Amino acid sequence: MTYQSPIRRQEARTSTREARRGWASPSSWAAALAVGVVAFGLWGIANKPATNIAPYTGEIGGFAFSPFHKGESPQTGDYPTTAQIKSDLQLAAKYTHNIRTYTVEGDLGQIPELAQGMNLNVTLGAWLDRHPEANAQELAKVVQIANANPDVKQVMVGNETILRGDMPVPELIADIHQVEKQVHVPVSTAEPWHVWLKHPELANSVDFITVHLLPYWEGVPENIAVQDAMHRFQEVHDRFPNKRIVIGEIGWPSDGIDIGAARANTINQARFLRDFFNLAQQKHLNYFVMEAFDQPWKTSFEGRAAGYWGMFTLGRHQKWSLTGPVWNHAGWIWYALGAALTSLLATMALLSRRPDIRLPGKLLFAVLVEGFTSTLAMLLMNMGQTYLSLGAAAVWGGLAAGQGLLLFLLVADSFELVETIFGRIAKRHFEPIPAPSGARLPKVSIHLPICNEPPHMVKQTLDSLAALDYDRFEVLVIDNNTMDPAVWEPVAEHCARLGPKFRFFTLGKYKGYKAGALNFALRETAPDAEVVGVIDSDYLVEPDWLRCMVPAFADPAVGFTQSPQDYRDNDGSIFKRMMFWEYAGFFHTGMVTRNERNAIIQHGTMTLIRKEALLNEQGWAEWCICEDSQLGLRLFRAGYEAVYSKKSFGKGVMPDDYTAFRKQRYRWAYGAMRIVRANAAALFNPFNKELTAGQRWHFITGWLPWFGDALGLVFLAMGLAWSLGLILDPVRFEFPIALFMLPSIGLFFFKIVQILALYKNRVPCGFMDRLGAAVAGLALSHSIGKAVWKGLFTNSLPFLRTPKMENAPALVQGLVMAREELVILALTWAAALGVGFGHHWATLETRLWVGVLFTQSMPYLASVGTSILAALPAKVVKPEAVAVARKVRAPAFHPAAGD
Repeated sequence: MTYQSPIRRQEARTSTREARRGWASPSSWAAALAVGVVAFGLWGIANKPATNIAPYTGEIGGFAFSPFHKGESPQTGDYPTTAQIKSDLQLAAKYTHNIRTYTVEGDLGQIPELAQGMNLNVTLGAWLDRHPEANAQELAKVVQIANANPDVKQVMVGNETILRGDMPVPELIADIHQVEKQVHVPVSTAEPWHVWLKHPELANSVDFITVHLLPYWEGVPENIAVQDAMHRFQEVHDRFPNKRIVIGEIGWPSDGIDIGAARANTINQARFLRDFFNLAQQKHLNYFVMEAFDQPWKTSFEGRAAGYWGMFTLGRHQKWSLTGPVWNHAGWIWYALGAALTSLLATMALLSRRPDIRLPGKLLFAVLVEGFTSTLAMLLMNMGQTYLSLGAAAVWGGLAAGQGLLLFLLVADSFELVETIFGRIAKRHFEPIPAPSGARLPKVSIHLPICNEPPHMVKQTLDSLAALDYDRFEVLVIDNNTMDPAVWEPVAEHCARLGPKFRFFTLGKYKGYKAGALNFALRETAPDAEVVGVIDSDYLVEPDWLRCMVPAFADPAVGFTQSPQDYRDNDGSIFKRMMFWEYAGFFHTGMVTRNERNAIIQHGTMTLIRKEALLNEQGWAEWCICEDSQLGLRLFRAGYEAVYSKKSFGKGVMPDDYTAFRKQRYRWAYGAMRIVRANAAALFNPFNKELTAGQRWHFITGWLPWFGDALGLVFLAMGLAWSLGLILDPVRFEFPIALFMLPSIGLFFFKIVQILALYKNRVPCGFMDRLGAAVAGLALSHSIGKAVWKGLFTNSLPFLRTPKMENAPALVQGLVMAREELVILALTWAAALGVGFGHHWATLETRLWVGVLFTQSMPYLASVGTSILAALPAKVVKPEAVAVARKVRAPAFHPAAGD
């Protein structure tokens, strides 16, 4: 008789009718819509307008007037045209009768002439710096223009010249006296309040004092900034009671980094200026607002805030009204709606695939997706109000794309979390039950490739195969690239003693590594064999392995089966324990979830393959170092199904030290990238139908964390370089906005929480083992990132055999094993401390940036710590572990970090 497959469908506690509803699931819609409504309300609360700002209905005293438009800058010699200047003068004249200029270079010297008939009084400025010849030409031109235009009421010789250190005070005084002798209007120079107090001789040389009062630059909080400015004004007045004082610059930026307790935003700008306008009107102060229009060209030498002091944007739109409510982001509602719609679509697209998820899981997923999309929307909202050069736009665009990739990764991880913990229906659950006696089962050809393996270890594996409770099977042992006969001859003799079912082949130097040996075995397979099995040379299999798993091939759609990788050398050392549970996590969580969509990862051990399918796919891919995973994906593309059982039928051994552990993971990640390249059309081309949507989802999202590790290397290098700039040149290098920094910190903690939650729900281990597994996986991030970049752009990698069961190295050797990570850890912490102390830990941006660097250092701390733990001797050593001192090739695909 022919035995039928024992695949059992687990009965759900809810009806399968609900599972077929998909998009029509009421509970999914209820969860998504409820979260969307709450999120929209939170957007409204976060962006509510300020309504308690005193209105101002009078005329503005004056504007600091710099009419540069987009793409224009005095640094590049690109000056505004006369038409642009005239248009800006007409706009300013609607709000004030006074303007102040800074230079007469280019067409800016025509401002007084262009202002005629607009009822504008001009305070004409001359720009002085470290170039005497240019200064002389500037002063001569100022004198000429001032004398030719009656609308010029005052002349300003230099602007913050002493503050910048461009000229000594006596030289500036000489220039002031020179201009005073040639014009018929009052002459002054402009400096901050403390410069006037420090240099009374400068005050004595001018007709009136022009003082700059900019409390933002001094870190004064907005709620006392006007009082602080008036206090400084009074100090200057008390020092020079007989001098007329004009406030040459006063204002607040609408954007920029925090300086001390000073926060730059639109509401604070409106509050500061409205309060000041009302006070100035009461006290009859002469002042110029800093400034009329945003001037982003200043950001290159004064920082981001320097571009946002205008009452009007660069596009000449008024930022806020002099009366009425004020918003930081007036268009927030559109971003909120976009986030809500995106979240709704993403939530329903995924929940429609699993309507069986319990309501708490649906709510949790909807909350997480809404949070991620809202963060991205807020980032885009801030980008929309930021002036970007072409280079800056490219950088911000790249960062935004990175945030988008991060969003996709977080959504995928969130869905895995909720469907694993809250899913109720297991549609493809396979319960391995031994076939009854007398059942006719297909013949199995078990292939055991070896290379320089210790004979004692291979003999143990062969003895376990000889004990299989299965009638029709053969074992082919293929030794390749073992040059020492003393290594392979004992194995050959043992095969002969075990009988005709065991055949031994030694190939000498042979191409193709493991895949080459397996292809040789395939050609030597018995013609009547229908199933091919592969195990690693260190695995001891259970007697009922074949009797439990082979019946699955009664279903002609099944192409291969997979049982978990398991290990027997958890010998009491902390390092081995961490690895053991790190490996176990994937087979208890990721593989179970992937099995629901027929998208499991095939591994190079404890796997059975339909021989016909293997032959149809031309055997094993010798170009790929992860030939097993490549075969599994090819079988899926060919339309075959896979069967996965959570039950362990065999146990091998783990890497013995951190170097081996790291090399193993490096090889897995490298091979995965080559698989991605080889199967790109099937994975990414929406018109290619070889893979189902679920298979694509799992293979793409399963490898995304490794791409994240690769991008992490780039972001770390950028972070270290930027930190150096923050330390050495804090004016030109500013902290990124908080919305760029918060997601990276949030991702790290979310991943830790996700791992702990999945382990608690599905993996039978305690909290410390969960934490150890998370640390072990984190320790490999750097190696994985390097392997991804190499795998994406190269085609060859030396075959790295993973040493196992070697003598533990000394503690110092443990540090040496992680020396690369140790150096990067030291650099990252040095950068964090340098930035923190260099900026006095004074602002939120400083603390966030240090937090980002600290988060980026965690994989390196984990690497160093894991390496040290690997160097420590085991507390308890099992006799089995002592008996086998060997080197053995590890399984060909990483069972945890890749999914």
